[in-house]
Amino acid sequence: MRRLAPGVRALGLLALLLASGAGSAPVLAAPDDVALLKSYIGTWRGRGTLTGANVETVVCRLTLAEGNRDMVNYNGRCTLAGTQLSIAGTVAYVEENRRYEAAMSSNAKFGGRAIGQKRGSNLVFTMHERDKDEVGKDLDISAQMKFSNDAIHVVFDVVYVDNGDSLRAEVPFTR
Repeated sequence: MRRLAPGVRALGLLALLLASGAGSAPVLAAPDDVALLKSYIGTWRGRGTLTGANVETVVCRLTLAEGNRDMVNYNGRCTLAGTQLSIAGTVAYVEENRRYEAAMSSNAKFGGRAIGQKRGSNLVFTMHERDKDEVGKDLDISAQMKFSNDAIHVVFDVVYVDNGDSLRAEVPFTR
């Protein structure tokens, strides 16, 4: 890992995926889609790794709770090398867009949106974007969060465009 700041940023972007919440309210969301989303309400704990030049342990807690109008609210916290990231937001099935949407805010001064799709009995959120690190270097960021039965699995990749250096976080969650 280059230094702690990119790792903390990667952890923050990982949290973005974990804490995604919808920016618009669902319109007559399909009952089965809402039921699938609400089946994940509860407290989740995850322990995984952030791999770059070094391997570091990432420890996360995520709480999903029933919100207004068929939404699920979430609050979470991840710790890496003594640094904490807090996140909050909502997740909903948005019938007018025929998809799950999630958006978040954090104490790391970023927020965003992830799109979710139902794949069989699983719910998978994906995100891909370009951004810059704290010194202006281009980053290619991709992430996936899979809700499957009684587990959540997050995989998150950051690649520095100029030199190919990368960070990868993998965090499995259980109740």
